[in-house]
Amino acid sequence: MVEKFELHTDVLVLGSGPAGFAAAYTAAKNGAGVILVEQGGDVGGISTSGLMSHWTGSCGSPLYYEILKRSAEKNEGSFKDEITALIDPEKLKTLYLEMLDEAGCRLMLYTFAEDAICDGDKVTGATVINKSGRTDIYADVVIDATGDGDIAARAGAKFILGRESDNKMQPATLMFKVGGVDYDRAVFLGSFESTYDTPDGELQALAREHIPYPAGHILTYKTTLPGVVTCNMTNAVDIDGTCAQDLTKATLTCRRQMEDIVKYLRRFVPGYENCFIISSASLIGIRETRHFKGRYTLTERDILEAKVFEDYVVKDAYFNFDVHNLTGAGLDKTGVQKHFSQTEGYTIPYRCLIPEAKENLLLCGRNISGTHIAHSNFRVMPICIGIGEAAGAAAYISVSRGTGLNDIDAKDIRKIIGI
Repeated sequence: MVEKFELHTDVLVLGSGPAGFAAAYTAAKNGAGVILVEQGGDVGGISTSGLMSHWTGSCGSPLYYEILKRSAEKNEGSFKDEITALIDPEKLKTLYLEMLDEAGCRLMLYTFAEDAICDGDKVTGATVINKSGRTDIYADVVIDATGDGDIAARAGAKFILGRESDNKMQPATLMFKVGGVDYDRAVFLGSFESTYDTPDGELQALAREHIPYPAGHILTYKTTLPGVVTCNMTNAVDIDGTCAQDLTKATLTCRRQMEDIVKYLRRFVPGYENCFIISSASLIGIRETRHFKGRYTLTERDILEAKVFEDYVVKDAYFNFDVHNLTGAGLDKTGVQKHFSQTEGYTIPYRCLIPEAKENLLLCGRNISGTHIAHSNFRVMPICIGIGEAAGAAAYISVSRGTGLNDIDAKDIRKIIGI
């Protein structure tokens, strides 16, 4: 028989990726009682367990820059005290834990968010499960930072799965690192539209020819460690990240591709002749699943026009339309990278974090209310930190003032964040 427990807190944050970490840290730092629930054994989601190579895009989030600064202090060798977008996942795991401890956040690792606890349209908590049993956690504010919006969905919040026209979603990826790379000669291609000619041919074209479908591109990134390169090159299409069977399929598909990718690197890419795999992610990278219906839905037009909303709570968000090919390798025909024309940062309104017709619940991270194309921009980690910071500040205001989430003035959120 599974034991059943009960807990109470001001703020419950589900999921500890960059968005969930930011929400929990911000709410706790300002004085709210916070419980942060994470299904894995480390904090950080894709930024750590997902073995992400670097912080992609940018955001005018003070917390994001604090993370960069404190990460620099932990770097070693030539990167010591150097602020860089490169990520050392092991250092970042420790930094997240230290910051949560400083803020007084209660952390529950190895704990899965199972279901929403609701009183009509009011979300009053969530049921979680771990080796100790099931626990009903009641909270004044629930923040869904699960990426896929699992608890928001279980609470009945409305959403669209994937692309509006056909519900297809961006492919999944398992990141991995190779060692033994000669950095003096190594080629680093950081985007699908980056090319490099060799005597054997152009590297992206060679990848399509020699790496089995649905993989077939080269994306290689420097790390903070000598001779080590992060590869963003595995690919699994037709994956629904809300389906456990598909997650298993994606992991198997990507792992089977790794050996062929290394063979390609050794044969064709300068500096990689003696490379070998040294580590791989323990978390499959899911780029897109549910897009929830919020009080406002951010569109690609809002981003292209760099729209400044009256109720903005994220500012200077900047990236491109990074739509990975939904049917194979490379950039999707709807994606725009080097030809992205908007050079200014955009804002995200508070209304995108509030699901329609639900109370006490905030969306946080890539599951906020936005279109398929807009999501391909705001899903990146620095922007997700900005979203999480805003969610945490809103939660603190709500519990400290006894104010409903719908009644919070975005100016008060911005004041707490410092933007």
